[in-house]
Amino acid sequence: MAPARPNVSDKRRNFARLHASGCFAIPNPWDPGSARYLQSLGFKAIATTSSGFAWTQARADNRLSREQVLAHLQTMVAAVDLPLNADFEGGFAHDAAGVAESVRLAVATGVAGLSIEDSTGDTAHPLYDLPLAVERLRAARRAIDQNGGDTLLVGRAECYLVGRADINETTTRLKAYAQAGADCLYAPGIRTREDILAVVAAVAPKPVNVLVWSADGLSVSELGQLGVRRVSVGGALARSAWGGFMRAARTLAEQGRCDGFANAASGNELNALFGDLDSQ
Repeated sequence: MAPARPNVSDKRRNFARLHASGCFAIPNPWDPGSARYLQSLGFKAIATTSSGFAWTQARADNRLSREQVLAHLQTMVAAVDLPLNADFEGGFAHDAAGVAESVRLAVATGVAGLSIEDSTGDTAHPLYDLPLAVERLRAARRAIDQNGGDTLLVGRAECYLVGRADINETTTRLKAYAQAGADCLYAPGIRTREDILAVVAAVAPKPVNVLVWSADGLSVSELGQLGVRRVSVGGALARSAWGGFMRAARTLAEQGRCDGFANAASGNELNALFGDLDSQ
């Protein structure tokens, strides 16, 4: 008899344990198939990617509705036995009450964790002023606590992604988010060992997530040695898949040739993979 699949509480407990010590990779699939392939490779947790999912819907990043993202989260949670962290963008609201309602709905999908960004989407004022950013994180924390309390909250400082590559502002924001109740802290775009060490020290003992493609080529092991607890890849896997597809399609369209398919995955391998998973 196959073992019982883990339920939502199991996934959340497993996710919390992963953050207690060591360093783990948390790759970012964009649909159920990519999620289940990552599960087959032995990863212990996965995270959604807002950009990767948006591209499957022929939309740019941060252009999908809350309802679309919530439906995606439900689908992804159901697809795998792994804990799933939600890239929940800015909480789909500007005010704290709206963020709280969005977080309540996200928790109900069964995610094991979710992140809230401090970027506004306004190029003239790209980050929320710190008091409002903190209020938004506190609202997210309350919403989680009022709906079970076991979903992990990630506070994101988007300084480097909006052109404000200031490590002092970044660490100030992350410390405030930690005090507001974030369980894990994340500053996508930090690259150097010095900046990574500064972030880890600023929020210790709380765990830090680093985006691996921006981290000067550092490996998961090397990032672990710097005190990083988890390593994500954002939209990099989705962009890699798109890169292969686009190269093959362009070769076919522009040259009438099919050699762009030379490195394609085997259909038999994919059918076997998903057939085996379906039987579990």
